[in-house]
Amino acid sequence: MSQWFVYMLRCADNSLYTGITTDLVRRVDEHNAKKSVTRYTRVRQPVKLVYKETAESRSQASQREAQIKKLLKAEKEAMLLG
Repeated sequence: MSQWFVYMLRCADNSLYTGITTDLVRRVDEHNAKKSVTRYTRVRQPVKLVYKETAESRSQASQREAQIKKLLKAEKEAMLLG
């Protein structure tokens, strides 16, 4: 059974990107690749992992991702501070 992660990246333009994965290192590398898998991060490279949390299932990770994406940027920034 795979462990899922919800993660946030800080992009070069200071924006935040939220996603889910089972392999954080691979996924961050993909976001920083020349042919990034997401259009959003492709034009905002480099990106840096700034937040992660674990989830028990893909469903739980997706639900948490949706919750985070609904937050205002200031609320996301507050999450990063602890």
